[in-house]
Amino acid sequence: MPASYLVFGASGGIGSALSRRIVRGGNRVAVAARSEERLAPLAQELDSPLFTVDATDTDAVDAVTSEVQSQFGQLDGIVNCVGSVFLKPAHLTSPAEWDKTIATNLTSAFAVVRAAGKVLRDSGGSVVLLASAAARTGLANHEAIAAAKGGVMGLARSAAATYSRADIRFNVVAPGLVKTSATSRITESPAGSKTSLGMHPLGRFGEPEDIAAAIEWLLDPQQTWITGQVIGVDGGLADLKLH
Repeated sequence: MPASYLVFGASGGIGSALSRRIVRGGNRVAVAARSEERLAPLAQELDSPLFTVDATDTDAVDAVTSEVQSQFGQLDGIVNCVGSVFLKPAHLTSPAEWDKTIATNLTSAFAVVRAAGKVLRDSGGSVVLLASAAARTGLANHEAIAAAKGGVMGLARSAAATYSRADIRFNVVAPGLVKTSATSRITESPAGSKTSLGMHPLGRFGEPEDIAAAIEWLLDPQQTWITGQVIGVDGGLADLKLH
């Protein structure tokens, strides 16, 4: 029987790549995002149920998760690909920018953890959240996003302990700079691109498929003894220095 998954933030580069991998693997996926217009082509391509939802709304995330479980008859895993890229030093970050960064990256992750704790308690399953290499190493001008993604890592570890007896696994993938529409301002800028590439020891930016492959591996039921982990998929950014 095919496994069934729910991906929040499926309209983004990583979320869409992951959703396609899930279907290519013979499994089912429900796709969710804030913009129906952006999500509809993917849902049609994959013949997948589509849900329009603001992932920072915990009640809405609960409702979508329950509906997907009902439609599929089972739910084997949930992924939160909702996130943002925000680079400013703390003294130039407004309270509104801080609140938005925390809501988009951390509150959405909490909403997914909360929903998973309700829906997967009887069946178990795998939950994967996205953090960032910026939360694993100190990078200038990343205070807000590093705080939000650091919170995601702490959230996942605590949830992994809380729900371990229910056989719900919580893990985190922490990417480096990945080429998506959200990062194009950096990756397509000659100056920004040169500086950022120099920070990645493998000498290239990540592709959505790089991250999606790691998430898919963590979702696989064969990885039933992995929980509470943060896996860096970042070209060596967080852990290696060449000079």
